[in-house]
Amino acid sequence: MSATDPPRIAKYLVYLAGCAVFSSGAYLFIHSELGADPLDVFALGLMEHLPVTVGLAQTGVALVCLATVALWTRSRPLLAPMLTFFLCGSVIDLLLWADPADLLTVHPAGLLILASMLCAYGSALIIMSSFGIRAIDLLAITMTRKWRWPFWAGKGSIEVTLLVTGILMGGPAGIGTVAFLAAVGLLIQPLVRANVRFLGIPNLGLPDRKPAEAV
Repeated sequence: MSATDPPRIAKYLVYLAGCAVFSSGAYLFIHSELGADPLDVFALGLMEHLPVTVGLAQTGVALVCLATVALWTRSRPLLAPMLTFFLCGSVIDLLLWADPADLLTVHPAGLLILASMLCAYGSALIIMSSFGIRAIDLLAITMTRKWRWPFWAGKGSIEVTLLVTGILMGGPAGIGTVAFLAAVGLLIQPLVRANVRFLGIPNLGLPDRKPAEAV
């Protein structure tokens, strides 16, 4: 094993942990029946009209986001974020099938708080790993760099677009969707800083890096 293998393995472990944590949070949003996160509102709305799964719908969104980043930055499209969307979407599909939250006796409001924290923390871990940054986050980072917007503003504008489109297709929006928009985008950067400061997790995906270096 080379000297660089342990950091590389740690990077992928942080990435996989981020995918698992984020997917768990997204599943809890859906299970609460109080409204899913904007991406899943879009995916579930699309499922009302086309024979697709959450994983396939999210992969389609990833393709659009990555194509936009590639055209905007005049660089080759990145492939790792597609893996993230497909992986997270497939885990959500699996959790919806098994529905383990049926065993929990948690008030729906508690589910929303837990779901928001899981989605924010999972997103922070994925960004910090620098591998497979979610395509929405990668596009938001590009918007931040090009237009000098705050990260939350770029991410929020993308998610509002997905949300409105999903609602028009019949996706399940509600107070949970509002909770996601209000909490997750704002919590990601503070959680990244907390991970670095208190847990010593290296941040390899800083927003001020070039998109090609972020994955």
